[in-house]
Amino acid sequence: MRQQVLAAAIAALSLSGVAVAHEAGDIVLRVGVTYADPDTSSSKIKVNGVSQPGSGVSADGGDKTQFGLGATYMVMPHFGLEVAATTPFTHKFKSKYDGINYSNAKASRLSPTISAQYFFLDPKSSFQPYVGLGVNYTMFYNEKLSDEAKRDYGANSLKVKNSVGLVAQVGMDYKINERLIVNASVQKMSISAKASWKENWGGGDEKMKVDMDVNPWVYSLGIGFKF
Repeated sequence: MRQQVLAAAIAALSLSGVAVAHEAGDIVLRVGVTYADPDTSSSKIKVNGVSQPGSGVSADGGDKTQFGLGATYMVMPHFGLEVAATTPFTHKFKSKYDGINYSNAKASRLSPTISAQYFFLDPKSSFQPYVGLGVNYTMFYNEKLSDEAKRDYGANSLKVKNSVGLVAQVGMDYKINERLIVNASVQKMSISAKASWKENWGGGDEKMKVDMDVNPWVYSLGIGFKF
């Protein structure tokens, strides 16, 4: 049954070479599923301004799959301007400090993007591969320290700063008919997270800081509608 459905879908794609242009003034609205895979690294943890050898923080994907929404306005043939966003991702952070690994915190983020896109082929082609380059503005919120960090280390007052970074993308639109499009894309996002918190294990509040790079690969698959 699955093979029959796949064969029917391929046949529909191959027979639907409708020459529907990506012309100046067109708007392409895309919706779908987005999967984010963080590629993380961090500085050493600083305690009261002093870097601690062998320390650091890593982030896992948390809620890796979300819904995505984007819209491209075709400024002229071959060139578009895209605005896109997803529902929030949540990352879980783990600290390594003084030879101990422990779950430290979690935080949610929104990372809307704005990108310039270049479409390679003739605007009337049904297959439209493209590349894009732009910026993301990442907002961190709902920061929460783990029960382990609060209980064992007296952790409190966690804050993660918002950031601005680059985003690069490759993708394709395939036009099923004059309105409906199938879309797939891959993005690499540059996201920095500067975190600060306090820990009370030395008789007073120790000021903790770390700089992290989340830098996820972002994979999207969905459908689009041209207006």
